[in-house]
Order: sequence, then structure tokens, then C-alpha cells
Amino acid sequence: MIFAQITEIILWLLYLYLTASTVYLFVLSVAGLFPVKKNLTIPQRKRKTVVLIPGYREDEVIIGVALEALNQNYGIENYEVVIIADGFKEETLRQLEEINVKVIKVDLKVSTKSRALNAALETLDDSYEIAVVLDADNIMAPDFLDLINADFARNRHAVQGHRVAKNMDTPFAVLDAVSEEINNHLFRKAHQVLGLSSSLIGSAMAFDYRFFKEMMKKVEVVGGFDKEIEVVMLQKGMKIDYLPNAYVYDEKVPNAKVFVKQRRRWLSAQVHYFGKSFLPALKDLIKKGNIDYFNKAMQYLLPPRILLIGLLFLGAALSLIFPDLFPRIMWLSVFALIVLVFFLSIPGYFYNFRTLKAVSYLPYGFLLMMFSLLKIGNSNKEFLHTKHTYNAFQIKHRKHSGFWKKGK
Repeated sequence: MIFAQITEIILWLLYLYLTASTVYLFVLSVAGLFPVKKNLTIPQRKRKTVVLIPGYREDEVIIGVALEALNQNYGIENYEVVIIADGFKEETLRQLEEINVKVIKVDLKVSTKSRALNAALETLDDSYEIAVVLDADNIMAPDFLDLINADFARNRHAVQGHRVAKNMDTPFAVLDAVSEEINNHLFRKAHQVLGLSSSLIGSAMAFDYRFFKEMMKKVEVVGGFDKEIEVVMLQKGMKIDYLPNAYVYDEKVPNAKVFVKQRRRWLSAQVHYFGKSFLPALKDLIKKGNIDYFNKAMQYLLPPRILLIGLLFLGAALSLIFPDLFPRIMWLSVFALIVLVFFLSIPGYFYNFRTLKAVSYLPYGFLLMMFSLLKIGNSNKEFLHTKHTYNAFQIKHRKHSGFWKKGK
């Protein structure tokens, strides 16, 4: 009898948690349908920009990425590309030195993006006005720096670009690409529509250079350095802008193992930052009305979407078998709502057979994610490197929309 009551309480708490998460995402999915109004005008001058590309043993992709970074319409005299090389082969370093990029070699005992960036910033002077941060596999669209510069003419401190997939060659790469665009819709575009700060991704980001250099001195984390930046900025009441038309192409994960490892790392960072941010954010909400900071702290409570839809599907299925334990109308309604969230958030170019095939892999990903939760404890304390191999030149000169419409 007591066991049955405890089980019922746990199921009710789980249902309320999943329902609250779904309703929150539904509000954002609707808000994201409205346009982001950006009145970007051509600025009178081009701000001196440094493009920082930290990489750990990224010998296979870094040469192509470096060459592509020099293909901006911005004018090479107005920006500098800096490769922060950690663990690179001597042959790769020699090839980089022959390109018109600056190479800063670092040898870190524990390799993290924040430490690599800080090591580079210590050697750079303060002549720059904008700092752009990319991953070692990222490729900027030719007009990316122009759009960033135009937005900084409006006195921005931080701007998040629109990161999209540069490869969809495996089912899990497609799932990763879909997930990225859902995030762009919910946590970037919708936030801008509602007057909130955009979420950062970790790359395709731009900052006021001096502000970034000072802020990074206080950032010392193994994983989730973008979340650390968000917390610091939102606590100060600073806004993070989002440019939906400023594209950066990003390599998507090739298989289930990397897919799950990546999300386990993200979930671990979420748990860490919720514990760190919730009480200060609640205090700031009450005392200062800081909605942005509190909203971000509450987002750290959201479950990964693959777990959310998996658990709701499981609850809906069980409600058909055990309606007394899982009230049918309740579980089916919330499952239908999360499906609607996905429908509203996924861009139209994903509605094809390739995506349908990838969706069939969701149950496998859900099971792997459930098992991986047993290892979540140290995920945010250890460096988990995702190796990149996709050839940068495979997307050279391709436009975003045309690339995917051709199904390549």
C-alpha cells in the first residue's frame, strides 16, 4: 500500500515536471514564429576584428578552416585570424605559418576552450574592437563579419550568430542538425522576440574585445564556458543579441556514441549551473526584477529534449495500458503538445525522407541517453574532446538554403 502511494507520488511529480517543461517550450515555440526585427544599416567604418579559433589536435580540419576564414567580404585588412593550436603536429603548424593567419601555440596540461582563449588573449594587444570565437571546425558565411560589425554599431556587448549544420551525412548528424535549429528557434529567436537575451552556443559568438578579455579572466571551467559567460553577463543585466542571418557552418556528430557523450556533457553543465545560479537569480528577480537571469537559471532545469519526448511517449503508451496509473487524457495531451513544439520549431527544409529516417533512430538515442545518465557525475569535470573530420572545402561557396534544398 505504501509502495503504491510512493509510486503514485513519483509519477505525479514526474508528470508535473514534464508538463511544465513542455508548456514552457510551447510558449517559446509560438514566440519563435514571429520575425526578429533587425534594422541593420551599413556602418560608416569597419571595426578591427580578431577571429579566435582554438583547437585541440584538430590537424585534419584546421588548414581548410583557416583558409575559409580568410574568405570574408569584410576585407582582410580589417580582421585577423588567430589559430590557438594545442597539441597540433609540427607539420600542421608549418602549413599554418604559410597561410595569412596568426598561430599561437599553447601547451596546456588540461585542455579547455576557456584556457586556450585566455592564453591567446594574454599575448594579443588591445587594438581590436571585436572578438569572434569559433570552433576548430566552423566556417563563416562570407558576410558573417559584415553582419557582426553592423550589429556592433548598435553598441552591443555580445552577439550570437546563427550556427547551422555543414554536414548531414548520417542519421545522428541529421538529429544533431535538427536539435541545433530547434535551439535556435526556442532559445535565440524566440528570446529576441520576447525581449530576452539570446542563449550562447560556445562558438559563432562575437564580443566587445576589451569586455571579453576582462571577462574571460574570471572564466575557468572545464566544460560549458559559454554558460559561464551567460551567467556573468545576465547577472550584470547585460543583453546578448542574436543575428538569425549571420550563418556559421558547424560539423554535426557522426554517430550515437558522440551524440550521447556530447549531450551528457551538456546535461552535466546544466545541473552545475542550475545549482550555481538558482538562488542568486531568484534574489536578483525579487530585488532587481532581473527576468533574464532568472529565466536562464530556470532553463537549466529543462530535461534534454530526447529524454523529454522519450519519457512523454513512454507515459502516453503506458496510459493506453494502465489508465489508472497513467491518466490517459493527461499523458496523451502533453505528448501531443511536445510534438507540436517540435513541429513549430523545426525549419521547413528538414521535412523530408532523410529526417524521417533519422527520427527512427530516436528510441536508440533515448536508451543510450538513459544509460549515460549513470556516468553524468564527472562529465563537467573532465575534458571530453569531440574529434572533427569533415572537410571544410565540401561546403565552399555554397549558400545555406540552396545547399539543403539540393539534399547534398
